Amino acid sequence: MSLHDFHHRPLVYVAGPYRLPNPAGNVGRAVRLADRLQRTGRVTCVVPHLNILWDTLKEHTPTYWLDYDLALLARCDALFRIPGESPGSDREIEFAQERGIPTFSSETELLYWATQHRANRAGETARRIIEGL
Repeated sequence: MSLHDFHHRPLVYVAGPYRLPNPAGNVGRAVRLADRLQRTGRVTCVVPHLNILWDTLKEHTPTYWLDYDLALLARCDALFRIPGESPGSDREIEFAQERGIPTFSSETELLYWATQHRANRAGETARRIIEGL
């Protein structure tokens, strides 16, 4: 399987500080983490921090972005929380937990879960194929 076979991997939402203390530093931290996780070949990351460019070109309120980000999160298989104070990320954790989306703050635990998640999905696909015969 190709390292770049993104569509078979669980989709992981990266939550963490954005505005405080430094947006550019926080975006860089989120991107470095997402890149590290994706290089394992086990997950595909959604990095809402990258909306910084969109917001620079067309500014929206923090409420708009939180609502937008929650819509993205609702489509994800898991959430990874970067440490640091962030009321928005705290709300994203609550949202994920309310919907049964697993949340992680340990890269090791996330990657272990991703391996299990992928194996479970492969088993479900095989069962559906067999049942269809």
